[in-house]
Amino acid sequence: MWQQIAYCGLPPVPGGLAGRFNLDPFLMAALGVLAVLHIGLCRTYGHRGRAPLAGWAIVAACLLSPLCALSVALFAARVAQHMILLLIAAPLIASGLPQPARGSKGLWPAATTFLAVLWFWHMPAPYDATLRSTQLYWAMHVTLFGAAVWLWRDLIGHDARDTPNVLAAGIATSVQMGLLGAILTLGNHAWFTVHYLTTQAWGLTPLEDQQLGGVLMWVPGCLLLLWASLRSFHRVWRIMESGQPA
Repeated sequence: MWQQIAYCGLPPVPGGLAGRFNLDPFLMAALGVLAVLHIGLCRTYGHRGRAPLAGWAIVAACLLSPLCALSVALFAARVAQHMILLLIAAPLIASGLPQPARGSKGLWPAATTFLAVLWFWHMPAPYDATLRSTQLYWAMHVTLFGAAVWLWRDLIGHDARDTPNVLAAGIATSVQMGLLGAILTLGNHAWFTVHYLTTQAWGLTPLEDQQLGGVLMWVPGCLLLLWASLRSFHRVWRIMESGQPA
């Protein structure tokens, strides 16, 4: 089944997971450089918060911890890795980027790009290919994470006067992520052939593994993106109550 060893190695078994850290020196160096450059950028335009640094620490934990190896064995672990990157690390990093100008045209392209890459990389053929090709593995992570950071920058850093548009984009993104999660959860057959022989050691059938991954995408994705939308609405509501112009 495996044409080559996946980037994170062979599928682990429960007793051997604890020691399966990813010690790729090129990845560690790249993450360190990106974090330093980002923190420097934050200081350049006066952002003093620690959120971006926390975001890069979470990225490192996702990619260097045994979760990397576990994602070779379980689709649910890969989805968990993606949800942590897309829904926790990405908004923290996005909070340290320059805010979009009022009336920015980037919000809907960002939401559309995020929708496209999320659905594409969680379809059977592209997903399976990422466990057979290191290049495709990184293409998946870079495009997913890049699209998420782009989207979150517009969702959480927008001008208050752009709130109606942001609410619509946040709700639409939440619905499409929830729909993909629901399809994975409610499906009656396993999609991902690369996991047909890797889930049994973890007490799951391939279908149960897929369904668990679907739930992990369905519920947290809906809740967090809806929270971002409601946060925007609350922001405008407080401005209206205070009598200040938006």
